[in-house]
Amino acid sequence: MKQLEVQIMGQSYLLGCPDEGDAQLLAAVERVDTAMCKIRDGGKVRARDRIAVLAALNLAFDLADQHAQPAATRPANESGQTGESSERLHSLLVRLDDALNRDNRLL
Repeated sequence: MKQLEVQIMGQSYLLGCPDEGDAQLLAAVERVDTAMCKIRDGGKVRARDRIAVLAALNLAFDLADQHAQPAATRPANESGQTGESSERLHSLLVRLDDALNRDNRLL
C-alpha cells in the first residue's frame, strides 16, 4: 500500500491507497472536492465539518439512487439528477441544515 497526498477544499490529506488504486482514489477525491466546494460556494454553510457531512450525504444519496433505479429509466437534468431525486435531495438537505443550525453542533 502506498500513500498519496491530495487536496480537498484547499487542505492537504495523506491517504493510503492500494498499489493499483491511484486512479480510483483520485477520482473519488475529485468527486468529494467538487461536492464540498459546491456547498461552500453556495454560501449557506461555512464550517468545514458541516460541509463534509452535507457532501457525504449528497454523494451517498446519489449512489443509493443510482442503485435503486436502472439508468435507462431515469431522465437526468443538467446536474445528472432526476427530478424526483433532486427534490428528495433538496428536502433532505433543508432538513439536515435546519437540524444542524438548530443544534449548532455536528454530533
